[in-house]
Amino acid sequence: MNFTNSITKHIVKLVGLLKSEEELQEVLKRKKKKKEYKTFIAFEEGKNIDEIKLLLREEDEEKIQKTYQTAIKKLNQEVFKRELVEL
Repeated sequence: MNFTNSITKHIVKLVGLLKSEEELQEVLKRKKKKKEYKTFIAFEEGKNIDEIKLLLREEDEEKIQKTYQTAIKKLNQEVFKRELVEL
């Protein structure tokens, strides 16, 4: 999975260059809840909703969508953006 492309398509205003792929993955794992991280990765890899349900052991599609939206909102928080960008 290409973290740079996935992150840049969701961030509204990005100032600076993103860190390397390994560093981006590390920041995402550290800053997001486990379920948010797994949901974000699954959606970005193009998995369908049934595969995501099995992965997360969650039956409610609304909860899965809400978790994904929360993960995207966190990407746009200034504190989170600072972690993603090289200084």
